[in-house]
Amino acid sequence: MKVLLINGSPHEKGCTYTALAEVATELAKKGVDSEIFWLGTEPMRSCVGCGGCRSGKGCVFSLKTPDKVSECREKLAGIDGIIVGSPVHYAGASGQVTSFLGRLFYSSSALLQGKPASAVVSCRRGGASSAYEQLCKYFQMSNMPVVTSQYWNQVHGNTPEEVLRDEEGLQTMRTLADNMAWLLASIKSADIPLPDREPRLRTNFIR
Repeated sequence: MKVLLINGSPHEKGCTYTALAEVATELAKKGVDSEIFWLGTEPMRSCVGCGGCRSGKGCVFSLKTPDKVSECREKLAGIDGIIVGSPVHYAGASGQVTSFLGRLFYSSSALLQGKPASAVVSCRRGGASSAYEQLCKYFQMSNMPVVTSQYWNQVHGNTPEEVLRDEEGLQTMRTLADNMAWLLASIKSADIPLPDREPRLRTNFIR
């Protein structure tokens, strides 16, 4: 079993990474592999709603110029769960990670359904709960079981060293990893296929 840990911070080894690394360490103790996938600092195009991804080949931007979205899409078949990490910017997730998730989920949600997912946020002081809620909505709209912990999945600190002093935050990361490992093992042992889906209905508001 393998979990993809997405680092949506512009700092490769910053506070968000420190939180995800704690998750990765605990997953390893439970026999679950993981990979931290950093989105980097290159500009990330946002979804423009062109509908080109309905061809089933992925986001049209990635087809023209391979980027982090296409790189991540290639990994989806080989993972069993996903955790998205982000710093808190103005009480929300980073622009980099929201642009990434918008394109990935809009073009590849069929590859994600049924995979347990969660979010992790890192903040200096406030805004963590709203950023965490924002990220979880991607999973809730994509038929993905949301993995919880003993508290909201957040760590506090302005530097990695300060995050390492957030004992409750780090414990929350470990509990999240334990719950993810338990759910993955439960799904694997049950060996039950995904539910049959009705044809998708979309109802617009009538004016």
